[in-house]
Amino acid sequence: MSMAGNLRKVTSLGRVGGLRKVARLGRRRARVDLSHPARSPLGSAVVNCVAYRDGVRIPGGRDLVDTVERIRKSDEGFVWLGLHEPTDQEFAGIADLFDLHPLAVEDAVEAHQRPKLERYDETLFAVFKTVCYVEHQELTATSEVVHTGEIMVFVGSDFVITVRHGRHGSLGPLREELEADPRQLAKGPAAVLHAIADHVVDDYVHVTDSVQEDIDAVEADVFAENGARADAGRIYQLKRELLELKRAVVPLARPVQELATRPIRVVDPEIQAYFRDVSDHLIRVTEQIAAFDELLNSILQAHLAQVSVAQNEDMRKITAWAAVIAVPTMVCGVYGMNFDNMPELRWRFGYPIVIGVIAVGCLVLYRGFRRNGWL
Repeated sequence: MSMAGNLRKVTSLGRVGGLRKVARLGRRRARVDLSHPARSPLGSAVVNCVAYRDGVRIPGGRDLVDTVERIRKSDEGFVWLGLHEPTDQEFAGIADLFDLHPLAVEDAVEAHQRPKLERYDETLFAVFKTVCYVEHQELTATSEVVHTGEIMVFVGSDFVITVRHGRHGSLGPLREELEADPRQLAKGPAAVLHAIADHVVDDYVHVTDSVQEDIDAVEADVFAENGARADAGRIYQLKRELLELKRAVVPLARPVQELATRPIRVVDPEIQAYFRDVSDHLIRVTEQIAAFDELLNSILQAHLAQVSVAQNEDMRKITAWAAVIAVPTMVCGVYGMNFDNMPELRWRFGYPIVIGVIAVGCLVLYRGFRRNGWL
């Protein structure tokens, strides 16, 4: 049985003392691809478990505990264990085996954490917010633009444990890229941590570029000829989605800065140079998000101003037509009072003259309002 297969038995145990009871079974199953984008096809939280030495994958042993012990005794190589949304029971045995801090374990299982970096004795615990762009044919007031997930990373001197939450952000392709570069992978667990951070930040860049296209489309609609008819709900929706993206990106700046500048035992100084490059990309994304926020505020204010101007134009038109209609209303109202002694009531030319006066008055007012732009 592969090392990942034995690990599924390890996760069912509550304490390290029971790890030795794992049966060493022969290879009776066909190889299963555990790089599934979500959960393992065998129903466990284990996605993959591989040991590396000098940047090269070591053929899987029969027992996870033996593999870890051999790596620790030889002081060479490390184990990379990938999990997807593990439960407390599934993670208990792993936590005991790698001596993980209970607070970090709780954060990894419960999720919904802010991006952060914490040190527990010899173990580094990092939280990354993953984001992906939700494709849509047309942006509406209810469209989901950004979807978030989480990746928790435990880094020790001889192990890397990744815990992923969400339906996106699979690390399978990233693992393949690292295995194709043994020289980089030979730098140890810190190289895996850098690759994950770089992968997450690259996704930020792609998402912000896609969000910019949505903002450009909304901006074009607002400043079109009938911009006042644009849907303000689309702008508010973009601002809400941008806020979710901001919550994922901005808090990560401090952890990445610490990885790039502060001395950390499990992070080789050579790897810190790579984290500085990640920090530069993250700063660019953060500045871009801030610019998007300001731009959306300007677009929203411009839209509200257009709506206000359109309402004023409507009120001027209504007022102008009311003034035009007031002329015949006033004249007809005076001659509709049914008094016996009123001038021109029995005059032969009274009616056409009154109609003419009404028409001339209405025409003068209409031309005046048209000249002033009210009609």
